Amino acid sequence: MSDYPELIVNGLKIDPKIFTFPFGCKCNGECCYYGVYADLKEYDHILSMQNRLIPLMDETQPKDVQKWFEEPIDDDDFDSGKCVGTEVYEGKCVFLNKNGLCIIQSLAIEDGIDAWKYKPLYCILFPLTIYEGVLTIDDEHIDRLKHCNKAEQLTTNIFDYCKDEIIHLLGDEGYQKLVNFRDEYILKCE
Repeated sequence: MSDYPELIVNGLKIDPKIFTFPFGCKCNGECCYYGVYADLKEYDHILSMQNRLIPLMDETQPKDVQKWFEEPIDDDDFDSGKCVGTEVYEGKCVFLNKNGLCIIQSLAIEDGIDAWKYKPLYCILFPLTIYEGVLTIDDEHIDRLKHCNKAEQLTTNIFDYCKDEIIHLLGDEGYQKLVNFRDEYILKCE
């Protein structure tokens, strides 16, 4: 992390790069090609819905639940202290169908609730991530994507692009703290 004035919102340090990093996306589900990490609780919840998820899968997805996840690993950035990666199957996350749609999100939409209700937080947040207790940019993952990446010619930054994701993570009050901080931060940088 670079040197920056420290801002902490809801226990997370905020990397001010999110205010200036240019970003754009022509979403085709490409960010999901490599799988995603889920907290152990999210993993358990997804497995509890397996009988509802399997009928939503197409021929490019494994219906064998044993092929859905990697082994859990320790990671303090997750609430439970452990995370589980989704497997990559036929070049994409097991939960991504051939049309580039997440079946976990599709199930929530089918249930008439918030589309992100069942999805792992780290999946929702991309291109943002939480790394070592800091809300920052997943630039390592962005760099390997063609359609969902930084684009110097864009006037949109990740903070503006990911407003809904940030509100989901930090709430309206937390988001407003970031807006105020951003305004002060950008003034200082000019």
